[in-house]
Amino acid sequence: MIKIYHNPRCRKSREGLEILENSGKKFEVIRYLDDVPTKKELKEVISCLDIKPINLVRKSESIWKEKFKNRPLSDEEIIDAMISYPKLIERPIVIKNNSAVIGRPPENISNLINGGLNRP
Repeated sequence: MIKIYHNPRCRKSREGLEILENSGKKFEVIRYLDDVPTKKELKEVISCLDIKPINLVRKSESIWKEKFKNRPLSDEEIIDAMISYPKLIERPIVIKNNSAVIGRPPENISNLINGGLNRP
């Protein structure tokens, strides 16, 4: 099953959702601002993305700048920050099986759902 962590107020997230809708494939929409992932779920997402937690943080958010920027944080503390402030989670995230991509650029989503995953 394909999942998208979606924020309907985000243009890139809406573009990602449109790619999935046009794909004809079944998928689940997780509105992560309303249905905040658990710590375990977020760790699974990070593992599927094969990134460090800091790479999933939206560092341009005012919450990050005010509360966390320039502080030495462990991976656990970064994950806890994203759970406490889900707006910090980069979006959209699309997961298929045990692989995932951040949909920036949206073409990452097409590559994932069509079988060709190009990781940097």
